[in-house]
Amino acid sequence: MTFPLSPLPSPLSPIIEELQWRELVNQTTDDENLPRLLHEKQKAVYAGFDPTADSLHVGHLMALMILRRFQQAGHRPIALIGGATGMIGDPSGKTEERKLLSLDVLEANVRGMEAQMRRFLDFDRGPQSAVLVNNYEWMSKFGYLEFLRDVGKHFPVNVMLTKDSVRARLERTDAGLSYTEFSYMLLQAYDFVHLYDDFGCELQVGGSDQWGNITAGIDLARRLRGAQLYGMTCPLLTKSDGAKMGKTESGALWLAPEKTSPYQFYQYWINLADADVGKCLRFFTDLKRAEIEGLLREHAADPGRRAAQRRLAAELTRLVHDAEGLRTAERATEIFFGAEIDDLSDAQLTAIFADVPSKELPRERLAAPGISIIDALVEAGLAKSKAEARRTVTQGGAYLNNRRIEGVEILLNTTHLAGESVMVLRSGKKNYALLRFV
Repeated sequence: MTFPLSPLPSPLSPIIEELQWRELVNQTTDDENLPRLLHEKQKAVYAGFDPTADSLHVGHLMALMILRRFQQAGHRPIALIGGATGMIGDPSGKTEERKLLSLDVLEANVRGMEAQMRRFLDFDRGPQSAVLVNNYEWMSKFGYLEFLRDVGKHFPVNVMLTKDSVRARLERTDAGLSYTEFSYMLLQAYDFVHLYDDFGCELQVGGSDQWGNITAGIDLARRLRGAQLYGMTCPLLTKSDGAKMGKTESGALWLAPEKTSPYQFYQYWINLADADVGKCLRFFTDLKRAEIEGLLREHAADPGRRAAQRRLAAELTRLVHDAEGLRTAERATEIFFGAEIDDLSDAQLTAIFADVPSKELPRERLAAPGISIIDALVEAGLAKSKAEARRTVTQGGAYLNNRRIEGVEILLNTTHLAGESVMVLRSGKKNYALLRFV
């Protein structure tokens, strides 16, 4: 399902001004002529995504949202998945060589990313319909000698050595740069030429670490086609303390629900630092300037309510996980703050408690007379012994489906299930565990 875009404005919409107030423009290759080019008529613009995993992550959101904004402004976005370049690995911003992935793994990664991109871009929008391409389709047709002759001869090595992504790696004493990664620039440069040939694409966007690759493509198009192409970079996604945004204790903040649950995703933005929330509202939401500024004024007046973070979390979770995912995340938040658990399916409970320890027990344990609450707490790992479990219950710290257990003699049966086969146990305020009766 594609998340609906806002109504289509005039193709003469000032997209550069929109990106500038959102602080999404780091650098362009032609500050004077690029805005004029984008005012003349609909243009195709592309961003590349290397399929290093089977899911997009928060780091990809910058480029995705920029493509989305270009489409909203009447232009045609092209999302390029690097099935070929992903086999090489981009050295930009990396301190060491990437692991090379097999073709089978890359194909699986491409399929996963393609499905997610359709949430951000509209592929049925007439002349502004988004395009999804995989550079393996054209790069795989090149022979080695043919590529060196037709593309490689246009790249002066001394110019390549001046690129930041190359120079930074060569200057390190603890990590070198292989010929494989050194050649990455040639492949991405040719992508730009190919998209110019097939779609008339004249603009490439990417993170600031892509400047060298983008300008290499512009230079190659000038040499091969006599064409003037353009580039624009956005800032790298970092928090106010300089650390990368979208990193959690368990790793990256993925867009796939099986890797990062809607609840985890939602909670990341709810807990975002005050210093970062304004930036993320501008970067990642479709909210207009006046509404964002109003939210920030409201937040400044009462930071404890976290109104800006809550709106950001809701907007992003709805975009990435749709309305059902947002409802699951909000319901999970209520439950984790003690709301009683009623009328939920096993699937919903699994999504809400994706990171909670669970254990399977035979369903026969629920047959008369049932399993004692003491045994259940021990089986769930919330008590190390029956004595500890009894103390937890008698002190009022044991909960079943977020309802306090009042007595140590209670026996649990199928009427105590929260879903078809799941019970939710809790010890204290935050220690949850699931028992699955199968």
